[in-house]
Amino acid sequence: MVDNNDSLLREVEEELRREQMQKLWARYNGLIIGLALAIIAGVGGYKYWEWQRISAAEAAGTEYTQALRLNDEKKGEDAIKAFEKIASGGPEGFASLARLQIAGADAKAGKTKEALAAYEALGNDARADRLLKSFAQLQAASLRLADADFTELQNRLTPLVAEGQPFRTSAQELLGLAALKDGKYDEARKQLEPLLIDPAATPAIQERVKIALAKIAEAETGSAAAPEPAKPEPAAPAAAAPDAVAPAPSGAGTDAEKK
Repeated sequence: MVDNNDSLLREVEEELRREQMQKLWARYNGLIIGLALAIIAGVGGYKYWEWQRISAAEAAGTEYTQALRLNDEKKGEDAIKAFEKIASGGPEGFASLARLQIAGADAKAGKTKEALAAYEALGNDARADRLLKSFAQLQAASLRLADADFTELQNRLTPLVAEGQPFRTSAQELLGLAALKDGKYDEARKQLEPLLIDPAATPAIQERVKIALAKIAEAETGSAAAPEPAKPEPAAPAAAAPDAVAPAPSGAGTDAEKK
């Protein structure tokens, strides 16, 4: 008897649930169908956007490679036109690389003002990749080394010498050379001496540091006139091809490359 009652109760509950579902469906079927279609459309739209993004990146990669080839073939004007096209309409990463190429070409051609403006624009672009922004900031500072005072260069380079920054050793070398140029020998030693034992500093950086420290010693002992700091070798961004950028003189080597 108890089993029969339990069975009857279950049947009644199931019937009530069916009636509730039917009422809900009758009342909200349009909303439910619309929601389902919206989900399907959203997924489809995302997949289409993703496909477009990947296709655009692949096309930009091909265009960038072709522009590099033109540059290698000494077809400078054609290469610059190709880089300008990518910079104006390509995906963010390739657009930033193309902007570096243009700035590097300007620096190599002696168009310091144009190169500086291009590097600073990329260095201040919040959308740009952190590595490329840091490289642009380093190059902008290197272009100002000859003319700017130590305070300006300190303001430009201090964020780049923080631990974990991709061009920390190059920025630290440049900051030391800026101090040396202005006769701030204690500050120059503070920046340069740690690089002699820094495993992230390349042999080229350490050799230039030794020369700079020797010049500081000569100047302080009065055996030589105030020295002109040696110019560091150009750095190349890790995200670009080795010959992709022709930057103004700056510190060579990156922490990432050393590792």
